[in-house]
Amino acid sequence: MMVSPLSFAEEAGATRVAAYEQVSNKQNLALLKEKIIAFLAVQTVGYPGKVDIKAGAIDPNLKLAACGDVNVFIPSGSRPWGKTSVGVRCASPQWTIYVQATVSVQAQYLVAVNPLVQGQQITAQDMMFETGDLTQLPAGIFTEASQAVGRTANISMRAGTVLRQDMLKASLVVQQGQMVMVISQGQGFSVSAEGQAMAKASDGQVVQVKVSNGQYISGIARTGGKVEVNY
Repeated sequence: MMVSPLSFAEEAGATRVAAYEQVSNKQNLALLKEKIIAFLAVQTVGYPGKVDIKAGAIDPNLKLAACGDVNVFIPSGSRPWGKTSVGVRCASPQWTIYVQATVSVQAQYLVAVNPLVQGQQITAQDMMFETGDLTQLPAGIFTEASQAVGRTANISMRAGTVLRQDMLKASLVVQQGQMVMVISQGQGFSVSAEGQAMAKASDGQVVQVKVSNGQYISGIARTGGKVEVNY
């Protein structure tokens, strides 16, 4: 049986079209990585310093069907910090994958300039800034001097120690039994009254106060023997 050259050309053309359609129906993996990076860029707005985001490789053998509406999300238990996992979901056609990503944050953090002893109150001269990837450091570090000045060392530490919140306790601004000024304020009004603090508290902590009529009011302890009550 003889086959004309035209038949061969038609078959070859049909094969190329089928191959094109097959490829065009596959999800563009490079586009998914771009969407992951864009998603994490939004999630990390407000981080200090310089944020660098990298999306890991996606297995090309997955053969995902093309999706016109991709949804990127943070899986339960993950967060946009350091090495993390990001979910990518398509409703139609239905598929979900998880991609590894890395978020690094180059910023300044505080370390002790000199050895600090337990009970020592921290001043600006006791600290200095260093720069590094915050995601590689322990949680609760200080990135601004104002966060640590006035606090007291819980433990003794060597020079160069990275300062953390669990190492420095906030100084007390209200003592138990102290007479304090209770400032009650809301939209369009502010009322002050004297009361007695029922417990000790650091700046920003909630403390209960007994006022002159015998009632107990809870407010936020502030420096200068003040307690703020906001309505």
